[in-house]
Amino acid sequence: MPTENFMDTLFYKWQNTHQPFGVEQIGAEKAFNQLVAAYSTPGRYYHTLKHLDHVLSTIEILQGYTNNLAAVQLAAWFHDVVYDSQAQDNERRSADYAFELLSNLGIAESIITTVTRLILNTKDHQAGVDDYDSQVLLDADLAILATNPMQYGEYAHAIRQEYAWVKDQDYIIGRQQVLERFLQRSHIYFTPLMAEFAEPSARGNIQGEIQSLLSGSFHSD
Repeated sequence: MPTENFMDTLFYKWQNTHQPFGVEQIGAEKAFNQLVAAYSTPGRYYHTLKHLDHVLSTIEILQGYTNNLAAVQLAAWFHDVVYDSQAQDNERRSADYAFELLSNLGIAESIITTVTRLILNTKDHQAGVDDYDSQVLLDADLAILATNPMQYGEYAHAIRQEYAWVKDQDYIIGRQQVLERFLQRSHIYFTPLMAEFAEPSARGNIQGEIQSLLSGSFHSD
C-alpha cells in the first residue's frame, strides 16, 4: 500500500511533467487519479506505481541524453497504464489510453504522437541509434535489471506472481527465453551511463535468475 508521502511525491512529479503544457489543474488532478487507479488494479505485483516511480526517477538521472524530456516523462507515466499478463497488446492499448487522455488535457498533437511512439517502443525494447528519447525511456524501464540482488529477487518474484496463471514448467521455459534474449543482445542499455555502470550488474542478475529457474529454487507462491 503506497504511503501518503509516496503519493505526495508522485503527484509532485506529475505536476512537473504536465507543467510545461499549461494543463488546467482540475483536469490534471483527475488524470492523476485515473493513472493511480490504473496502476493499482488487481493482479499487478511489479507493474505498479512503485515501478512507475522508479522509471521516472531514472529518467531524471538520464535526462541529459534526451531531446524532448517532457515527452519522455509523459510516455513514462503511460507506458504500463494498461497491463494484463495474458494479453499481447498492452503497449498498443497503453498508447491508445495516452492518446485519449492527453487529447482531453489539450496536449499538442505533435507531442502526443511522440509519446505514443515512445510507448510502443517499450514492447520490444529496441531503439534506433539516433532515437535518444526512446533510449532513455527503455533504459529507465529496464533499470530494475541492474539493481542489487535482493531488489532483483523481489522483482523476479513479482513477475512470477503476475504470471501465477502459468504452470511452473511453462513459466520456467518462457521466462528463460525472455531472459536469454536480453543476454544475446550486444547491449541491454543504450545510454552511455547505463551501458558503463548498469550493464554488468544486469547481466549478472539475469544469469542468476536463469540459474535459479533451472535449479528449481525460485518461488512460485
